[in-house]
Amino acid sequence: MASPSHRRPPRKRHTVVVSAALGAVALVASLVMAFHSDREADDGHGAATPVAGGKVTVSPTASARKKPSAASPTPSRTAGATPTAAGTTSAARPSATSTPQKTSAGAPLAGRIRPEVTYRGVATVYDAGTGDGACSYGPSDDLMIAAMNHTDYETSKACGAYVLVRAAGGASVTVRITNECPLPCAPGQLDLSAQAFAKLAAPSRGRIPITWSLLSPGTSDTVSIRYKTGSSRWWCGIQVLDHRNPMARLEVRTGSGWTRLPRTEYNYFLSEQGSGCGGGIRITDIYGERLTLDGIALRPNVVQRTGVQFAAH
Repeated sequence: MASPSHRRPPRKRHTVVVSAALGAVALVASLVMAFHSDREADDGHGAATPVAGGKVTVSPTASARKKPSAASPTPSRTAGATPTAAGTTSAARPSATSTPQKTSAGAPLAGRIRPEVTYRGVATVYDAGTGDGACSYGPSDDLMIAAMNHTDYETSKACGAYVLVRAAGGASVTVRITNECPLPCAPGQLDLSAQAFAKLAAPSRGRIPITWSLLSPGTSDTVSIRYKTGSSRWWCGIQVLDHRNPMARLEVRTGSGWTRLPRTEYNYFLSEQGSGCGGGIRITDIYGERLTLDGIALRPNVVQRTGVQFAAH
């Protein structure tokens, strides 16, 4: 948005009548000066000019807030992150934030798994080992996890979702989806870790009827980003970690704008030609909320915290 010009107040003219010729000359000179002054005031440079190599940040005030463009109808927040050594995390220093806001009711970008819907199926049990699985999150000390059936896994769209599982007797447990239960796992089926299954029934039972529903839980975690091992300027995979709500989209900033990346079965978004690798990242949850992340370094296998999180629903 162009900066408003700052016009200077008009100067008072002092007319001295000496002769008709001298008065005409003075009039012509004053008109030339006024025209030149107006051009200086209107050239758009009345506001501060950035110094070469510097960064100017303009924050909207209460009296003049920037209106959202038609192309960006959903709330967004911006944050930056600084990586540390490979495999570790670092606290982020957001470059800018906006107050979290809920979008309109519903989840317009949800797939098969939708909020406020109760699903029926069965719970089975598996040895979760270190907690790693098809979602490629890696080992974890938190084993309140589950593998989603192949159909509802939906090409990893279920990864990271929190679901509340209820047994027929009234017992319940909240689990996070970190794995896929391949066919013949049926739609509605959850394969629970032994630790999670034990909250509902004795693992020796092996299979029980359940209902389950999607959650948007309270959390102290913030979203993190990780580039896949082998990523570079010419090819990269990007993963989102610790998101409160299921992920719907990931886009990268390119010379032509924002480009949406396809999602793999192993829960990375791929830029096959390297477009946007190392640049700005924009992520969107199933509720339509977008977070714009700047300052994410292109460092493979480094978890970079952003300091921001999706709103609760």
